[in-house]
Amino acid sequence: MPDTAHTANKTDPNRQVRLVEVPAHAEGQRLDNFLLTQLKGVPKSHIYRLIRKGEVRVNKKRAQPDTRLHSADLLRIPPVRVAAKEELVPPSEALCALLRNAILFENQHILVINKPQGLAVHMGSGLQTGLIEALRWMQAQKQGGGGAYLELVHRIDKDTSGCVLIAKNPLILKELQKSFKVKSINKRYQMLVHGRWPPSLKKIDIPLLRRNIENNEKIVTADPAGKASVTHFRLLEDLGTVSLVEASPLTGRTHQIRVHAQYAGHPIVGDPKYTLRQADALDRQYQLCLHAASIGFQMPDGEGIEVHAPMQENMTRLLESLRQTARKPS
Repeated sequence: MPDTAHTANKTDPNRQVRLVEVPAHAEGQRLDNFLLTQLKGVPKSHIYRLIRKGEVRVNKKRAQPDTRLHSADLLRIPPVRVAAKEELVPPSEALCALLRNAILFENQHILVINKPQGLAVHMGSGLQTGLIEALRWMQAQKQGGGGAYLELVHRIDKDTSGCVLIAKNPLILKELQKSFKVKSINKRYQMLVHGRWPPSLKKIDIPLLRRNIENNEKIVTADPAGKASVTHFRLLEDLGTVSLVEASPLTGRTHQIRVHAQYAGHPIVGDPKYTLRQADALDRQYQLCLHAASIGFQMPDGEGIEVHAPMQENMTRLLESLRQTARKPS
């Protein structure tokens, strides 16, 4: 039956023929793209060679790389050595509870979560888990150990909180990533910046260049040799020594909002990488005051979705304290 091996060698799954039933979420996907998800670590050239030689069959028939699959199609996948499957590290119960409470919107296609500050969107060097790995583990537990398709549609910095969009199937992932490329997804951030942001400063269009510095750390600078980068800004509140500003990035460069704010002369409060030391009490603010407050987009079926994320507690407390200070008579 589906995903069952048919070979005398029962001990090595890499040397077994597999019969895989195409799941509903892969409806309409190309054969080559589906195989890339099934055979992680196998070079593309080898996958195309398997298809060309007829070793991959769809409903017992030869197929081409661009053959469109249908739900419940039966694929024969020949023996091939694949990369070892990564074991998911169980997140702490505290993190699981935090993420369950952070879900902003969910349906059969997507998930939008209010990412906590300090949690990377995916694991990397020195990190045992990230947002997407924790969510996959939680979903697997909910399904009794079965795997779940969850992929990031976009990324935000580890120290930025707020809306993160996650796809539950490859077709939705592809369509939403297309929307990002054509800039039809509307993202709005809220940030606290040093100084009085001029109401007339509504757009920064400055190329950004990413480069490595010591210890392989990456930094981004405004540079004519960089990639085109555009951010729209709107002053929300003038709090005297600090401003609450809305930022809407038209492009999606690394650290774009942070560097554009620095370029404007109003770096984000709590940004250690792009803020020169300020001679005020906010020197002691060590958390980045940047929040992905909302995301708006259109689903492939035309449904419009807009999701708002409440500001995280540390930034809310600081904002209220600044408001109270601004209201005090001088």
